[in-house]
Amino acid sequence: MESIDTILFDWDGTLVDSASVAFEATRKSLYDLGITLRYDRYEQIYSPDWYQMYEALRLPKEKWQAADDGWIRHYGQTVSGLVPEGRRTLNELWRRGYCLGVVTSGNKSRVWREIKIHELDPIFQVVVCGEDVVNRKPHPEGLGLAMERISKKPDVCCYVGDSLADIEMGKRANIRTIGIRSRFPGSKELLNVGPDLFFESITFLLGHFESPARI
Repeated sequence: MESIDTILFDWDGTLVDSASVAFEATRKSLYDLGITLRYDRYEQIYSPDWYQMYEALRLPKEKWQAADDGWIRHYGQTVSGLVPEGRRTLNELWRRGYCLGVVTSGNKSRVWREIKIHELDPIFQVVVCGEDVVNRKPHPEGLGLAMERISKKPDVCCYVGDSLADIEMGKRANIRTIGIRSRFPGSKELLNVGPDLFFESITFLLGHFESPARI
């Protein structure tokens, strides 16, 4: 197989266990705008691109910014922890010599706050957030920008994510894709979109990325 030396990660669900906090922030921000959101409905319409959810809920476009602001306000009241074995896995991959980065649709101020709280900023060579791109997932713009910033080509990169949009984005960027099970809606459907690899836990990455010479 090709030599992989760069591993790019999704953030929410993949590295940080934010599923329950994200739902509560969504529910509260929409409630502030007069919309009651039950979890079963959230599961049906969930997308990493929350504007698709706003459309599904028929939230007027002029209220989208208020919903975004409310989400950040409610989410900011809690700090999500890393997924089990997340820190050990990242530290070990970094020690082994891999170039690591994050490509997420998440808000830049929120994602960077969490990265710094968890003291992960020294190991990420690139972080691309929602405000850095015009086109959200599954458009490959975010991955393309990340590779451009660290001068990497697709054949040495892979993308690790927990959603269908993550896998589709990786495929559209012509890089290898790895699905990781998370507690976010839709994660259980990952195998249906054919990631190159699929793991129940992020820690299994260590068995496949022994050195930057193989995957």
